[in-house]
Amino acid sequence: MVGSKKIKLSVAVAGEKALPNAFVVFRGFENSIQTAAELGFDGVELALKNAEEVRNLDLSKILSDTNMEISCISTGQVFAETGLMFTAPDKEKREKVKQIFRRFIDLSVDFGQKVNIGRVRGFINDDAKEKSVQRFIDMVRELCDYALPKNVTLILEPVNRYEINFVNSVADGVKLLKQVDRPNMKLMPDVFHMNIEDVSIGKELARHIKHIAYIHLADSNRLAPGWGHTDFEDLFNYLKKVNYEGWLSVEILPKPGPIAAAKQSVDFLKPYFEKYNK
Repeated sequence: MVGSKKIKLSVAVAGEKALPNAFVVFRGFENSIQTAAELGFDGVELALKNAEEVRNLDLSKILSDTNMEISCISTGQVFAETGLMFTAPDKEKREKVKQIFRRFIDLSVDFGQKVNIGRVRGFINDDAKEKSVQRFIDMVRELCDYALPKNVTLILEPVNRYEINFVNSVADGVKLLKQVDRPNMKLMPDVFHMNIEDVSIGKELARHIKHIAYIHLADSNRLAPGWGHTDFEDLFNYLKKVNYEGWLSVEILPKPGPIAAAKQSVDFLKPYFEKYNK
């Protein structure tokens, strides 16, 4: 059974109308879930612009029919399509993104119980850094307080310096989590970004494991695991030492094609997962 595994493998999927630059492997939710199940994944990560994208889908039936789970709801497309940010000086824009996230939280109650915060957290204005950070903290505290009685966790993803100037490393994320001071605010490290920003991958994951609730997998070149130079054996050895339990999700470029990339991910990672789950 999927639920009895210590670690489970997910893959990022989106709707058919997702932006061309969305970091997902498959598009079209129902077909994506079926294909991911056939390839050997345990679940899918829903990359959404808004909660209404899946309103007309009977997700519960699709998941039951395929013996799959939703690992989390990811939100990169919110920033990519709308430019909305938690740190925006404009109060009306912050209110818009807050309402989008409240609906994600409501959806996540039944599907994943985790909502990711990536670049949508926003940029830091160097002339008003403290105010920018405080806007983020105020926003995320309010969302955490809304999510806590629903048993939903917000997971902050450190992103490399070439994409954003706010929370680049895992250590940056830990520091901010302490400022937020909410029990349902955790980290979602991505090993692609860690390869750029952190002094190590496995060791840093282990060092900060109590703050980590979800992990993104990709190789050093954002291709499928095994097609770059990331040391995945070292990564899994460190996770095993600290007894990490939960999801690891593949967020990669769908090259040379979605099926080839997804199959490579499963074939390469399966031995690590089987050994870990013994």
